[in-house]
Amino acid sequence: MRRSTAVLCGATVVLAGSLTAVPAEATTSQSAQAAAQTAAQAARVTWKKCATDDAPTLQCASVKVPLDYAKPQGRKITLALSRVPHTARKYQGPLLVNPGGPGGSGLSLAPFVASSLPKAVASQYDVIGFDPRGVGKSQPALDCKPGYFNPVRPDSVPRTAAIEKANLSRARAFAKACGTKYASVLPHINTVNAVKDMDAIRKALGAQKINYFGYSYGTYLGQVYAKLYPTRVRRLVLDSIVDPGGVWYDANISQDYAFDARQKALMAWIAKYDGTYKLGTDPAKIEAKWYAMRAALAKHPAGGKVGASELEDTFIPGGYYNGYWPTLATAFAAYVNGHNATPLVSAYDSIAAIDASGDNGYSVYTAVQCRDVSWPRDWNQWRKDNWAVYKKAPFMAWNNAWYNAPCAYWPTKSMKPVSVANSKLPPVLLFQATNDAATPYQGGVAVHRLLKHSSLVVEQGGGNHGISLSGNACLDKYLAKYLTDGTVPRGTGVADAVCKKTADPVPPAAASAAARSALAAGQPGTAATPADTLHRLIGVRG
Repeated sequence: MRRSTAVLCGATVVLAGSLTAVPAEATTSQSAQAAAQTAAQAARVTWKKCATDDAPTLQCASVKVPLDYAKPQGRKITLALSRVPHTARKYQGPLLVNPGGPGGSGLSLAPFVASSLPKAVASQYDVIGFDPRGVGKSQPALDCKPGYFNPVRPDSVPRTAAIEKANLSRARAFAKACGTKYASVLPHINTVNAVKDMDAIRKALGAQKINYFGYSYGTYLGQVYAKLYPTRVRRLVLDSIVDPGGVWYDANISQDYAFDARQKALMAWIAKYDGTYKLGTDPAKIEAKWYAMRAALAKHPAGGKVGASELEDTFIPGGYYNGYWPTLATAFAAYVNGHNATPLVSAYDSIAAIDASGDNGYSVYTAVQCRDVSWPRDWNQWRKDNWAVYKKAPFMAWNNAWYNAPCAYWPTKSMKPVSVANSKLPPVLLFQATNDAATPYQGGVAVHRLLKHSSLVVEQGGGNHGISLSGNACLDKYLAKYLTDGTVPRGTGVADAVCKKTADPVPPAAASAAARSALAAGQPGTAATPADTLHRLIGVRG
């Protein structure tokens, strides 16, 4: 379940407190011997131009790695890479970037990061995107059951035995399809192997150490990489942080409560703009109208496409990113007030949780999460836990349960979770919003404790998932400083620095006359914002 833009690849080769700075490492140009060694190693990757209008210097390549690291001479798979090369004389090495998932393509994240950082900072790094094993342009790319999320699906809330049976049959069928189609591959699709692939990329790049910047699930990749290869970490940035103590069953339960709170935040935002949406000024009553809309769509899907489950798919992205709120509110109001389902169908088509790239992303998501750690194999446990959640936080409880339900029937054995506690790292920079639903705040606090030399920068009151490089200058200042010279903030409380949240969106109809005129004329302001672009790259369920 990802929303990302792929790029083609080329050749294959076998607030308060003081500031603490890390001394810059010697660059390759400072040692002829190191330079020669690096040049020899770098020859292992052959970069080819794959430029786009938005990324004129983009290059692509691929690297072969073992499917099974216990058999390094055995079957090989291919990892797709992208690169925006450094241009400054001061070279700080490769900066690997990952948008999350599991299942997210990182190829397009590289040019986004390179163009979003200050030029003076980005120019010092080779910004490297990669598709983890099984994803996108990497081969083999998983697609267990094409069209698995095609509408209209059964209602997510199993109020009857028949509805529960239909959803269970779908989950079992998906797990079986994966096991049949990828029997030799699935045991090797997991976070630990993805991390080993990252180190293989490091070696192929000829780098002694890597810099790493990950969002969402990408923060877990970073945590595990740092645990397995602590001496290979130069700089580490984790944004919207996975709590390693909850992977993965408990983490999804925690998400359910947090997403329900974000849905309520959307209802409160709509209430604030009653003059625009005409849905009322009482958030609780507006929420009741939303659930009434859901019940109606369960009986009569809009456009033959948007039933109850698809409505949830459409509104779940609003829990990740409030930039979707105006579109969602417009569709909601049109359906309730004007009996017009067209905007709702359009919203489903444009921002729903599943899109054309979702089959591959979802296949990798399940393959990784179901293999990483143990899940309850007794459906009675799922039923008990999710009904308990639903009573308190109904918005996403059952939708999320069915999204993960194949793990109850997954054909591979589970691995043991990785203990990521680490005292061997250089200073690490962490970003976390207090109201993030996908990776709730306590995950950032937990990882801050587990990574001894980390610094936590908090967006107070922020609810978006993925907060740096999305328009908050306060956050981006800390990121740029860290990537420039290793400086991190040091505070005395839970957080080392606190930034105010980015303002919530304003409905277009409530914007100033000048702004409306600019929009109508197609002047600047109509293009996607950095936050819009970032959240398309991060996607959902990330």
